[in-house]
Amino acid sequence: MTRYLTVFTNKRMLISLLLGFSAGLPLALVGSTLQVWLAREKVDITTIGYMALVGLPYSFKFIWAPFMDNIRLPFLGLRRGWMALAQIGLFLATVGLAYANPATNMPLVSLLAFLVAFFSASQDIVIDAYRSEIIQDEKELGAGAASYIAGYRIAMVISGGVALGIADAFGWTYLYLAMAALNLMGLATVLCAAEPKVSRRPKATNVYDTMVVPLMDFLKRNGAMEIIIFVMVYKLSTLMATALTSKFLVDLGYSNTMIGAVNKGAGLIATIAGTLAGGSLMAKLGLKRSLFVFGIVQSVIGITFFLLARTASHAEELRNIWLVIVVCLDNFMMGMGTAALTGFMMNFCRKGYTATHYALLTSVMAVPRVILIAPAGVIVAAIGYDWFFLLTVPLAIPGLLLLNRYSHWESESGSGANKVATLDLALLALLMVSLLSLSAGPIWTWLGLSQMSTKSAVVGAIGVLVVVVAGLAKPYLNLKKLKLA
Repeated sequence: MTRYLTVFTNKRMLISLLLGFSAGLPLALVGSTLQVWLAREKVDITTIGYMALVGLPYSFKFIWAPFMDNIRLPFLGLRRGWMALAQIGLFLATVGLAYANPATNMPLVSLLAFLVAFFSASQDIVIDAYRSEIIQDEKELGAGAASYIAGYRIAMVISGGVALGIADAFGWTYLYLAMAALNLMGLATVLCAAEPKVSRRPKATNVYDTMVVPLMDFLKRNGAMEIIIFVMVYKLSTLMATALTSKFLVDLGYSNTMIGAVNKGAGLIATIAGTLAGGSLMAKLGLKRSLFVFGIVQSVIGITFFLLARTASHAEELRNIWLVIVVCLDNFMMGMGTAALTGFMMNFCRKGYTATHYALLTSVMAVPRVILIAPAGVIVAAIGYDWFFLLTVPLAIPGLLLLNRYSHWESESGSGANKVATLDLALLALLMVSLLSLSAGPIWTWLGLSQMSTKSAVVGAIGVLVVVVAGLAKPYLNLKKLKLA
């Protein structure tokens, strides 16, 4: 095992770790930490709810990712130039937020928080492209993914947990100034790192070449929509099982202190350990086998939660011990699965258009999390937690079955000469419309049209379901006979 751990010792892993830290730091600053700040300043709950809209750039970063693939800034190269610009913008927006006052100027706070999210999402686009391009060896994919995730998780703890301690001791201004200073670590990493040596596509000369060609290039590869759907469904079992974790633990009678300590403490350590273990095992197993093995492993989470649900009548001490075991085991297994899926996305982005392709895949990866909470609640209300958790286990099957198509996906010629399948184009268009419909829900609520919000969410969820079912069925259809491709 030791020789598989040596993959973590090269410079590329250190760069991935530091860039992961840079990417993870801003997320809580416009999320949970900002919510606490607004609550302390007595901002009304409705306004705090609307502030969720500032996170929309994370869901739609694939829209401006093509610019970052095609337009080279006059300094530091294509990837490092955009990373540096995004990090400078992120630093300035965070400093501005430090001196804003939610109690007296909420519109300014909203604007600055949106800018933090925008520059953070923009940074994510280029960081994902950069680390995909500096890691060329498949044996390093797992380690690179694990290093990035570890840095990301550590940063989230600092900006979401440690930051609140800074606020208590020194105030909110110093908190955001401290986080802005930590953001400079990313800029320092960019200045010290080298530009990846990747052959570039012909220079874009018009809007079509800039915005459309990168997306079409992804659709030209073998099984393009199958790859997108695989990214969506690979962690379906895990996401469904954990959709109502907090509510589940509260209903079991665990205290807020116990839930927080286990999830944020032991759970974080287990997640990092799982990603590192997954990364090292991927060097031995290879990407395809790792995805299969880790896909089975992470489906066990439903069983562990089923067993936890059956401990409700046990003594408190025994229940607490079992909670720690379950949370650590589950986070460890989820870490392994996340490392494998991240490595998969890094591997299946065509070099030269990496920013667009990776931004597209990460955008669709988040879709199941958005649409699973509502049906999870309905199912739990109907059959109870224990049987609900058992029903999540078979949800791993679609992703595992799709892995049978892995060789077809990997047979990409690299020439980009294939034609875009009509059905793939139609399914991607439907998926994009569905994403817009899902994201429009908070906007309708903000406008006072709550019924439209519900309809928008339902239409979006149905659209995503149609895309998944059609994409899963496509390999087994005679498309030439149906004249769809």
